[in-house]
Amino acid sequence: MYLDHFQLKEHPFRLTPDFDFFYMSRGHARAKAYLDYTVVSRDGFAVITGEIGAGKTTLLNKLVNELGEDTIVAHISQTQLDELEFLQAVVSAFGLDIVGAGKVELMNRLRAFLVRQLEADRRVVLAVDEAQNLSYGVLEEVRMLSGIELDKTKLISVILMGQPELERVINSPRLEQLSQRVRLRYHLTPLTETETRDYVLHRLQVAGAPNVELFTPDAYPVIRHYAGGIPRLINTLCDMAMLTAFVEDQHHISAQTVELAARELSWPTFAEREARMKAAGTAPGSAASTMDQRGSSDRQAIEFNQAIEQALESMRQGFDGLRSDLQAIERRLADVARRLDDR
Repeated sequence: MYLDHFQLKEHPFRLTPDFDFFYMSRGHARAKAYLDYTVVSRDGFAVITGEIGAGKTTLLNKLVNELGEDTIVAHISQTQLDELEFLQAVVSAFGLDIVGAGKVELMNRLRAFLVRQLEADRRVVLAVDEAQNLSYGVLEEVRMLSGIELDKTKLISVILMGQPELERVINSPRLEQLSQRVRLRYHLTPLTETETRDYVLHRLQVAGAPNVELFTPDAYPVIRHYAGGIPRLINTLCDMAMLTAFVEDQHHISAQTVELAARELSWPTFAEREARMKAAGTAPGSAASTMDQRGSSDRQAIEFNQAIEQALESMRQGFDGLRSDLQAIERRLADVARRLDDR
């Protein structure tokens, strides 16, 4: 709608993941390096987390797009599956037939496929997006898949991308074996104020803007005030700000225009948004509440284990005391025996 007004060739702030518009912040560059290493190393296992809208999916799309023909990827984005459904999704993503196959047969077909790729000198990657939704059972299946090997050579690399809850789940005592498998971990942090400005300029440049300085300098602190450095929120706010400027027949977007756009969106500040999310996380049935229940279960398991350890320690102390008493009795008997011998 505002393309002609600002002389743009494309919409610069679309919400759909598009690696052509991908801005490589310092954090994204590091995460990308970890993903590249995971693929090259063959036996890598990487976990990348970040807030909603931090650019995880776009980063993964960029990785997949850059891989050569010597790498085969199973990209799983539907993660609300049980163990069998997840295995079926993985096998199917590699182009294998799943009709009529049970779990054992699916594993056999997958292993045979992986061996063939190794013999053909091709790398195989399992990339799971939105992995925070995976159940404990499915994550255990992921661990089993990551351990498939031939002659001490791992046959598949694993990448898990998800929201911060993913890290909490993986660190659960129930998934200690999976946690030990993870070679690389990284959390994508929000863009800084400088990166926010560079991000906006980059997207305007890719969109073909003859003048990328469409936003005035005072607009960027306001953008970060409301978007908090989250790329998806920046896109939504900047898109609305440009539309607002277009309606007002303005050719630059000022701080006042961004403020007006935020009001049009009925947005709170980012700090208020975070506070609301934390408060909502305590509500029964919410996603965060579910994670808290998982955390509560984990704490109960830890407390139970601690209670067992304390009981065992008490038993050990009791046995040590009994042993000391027996030794004392043995010494007394030996002393009595010596006295009798002396007589």
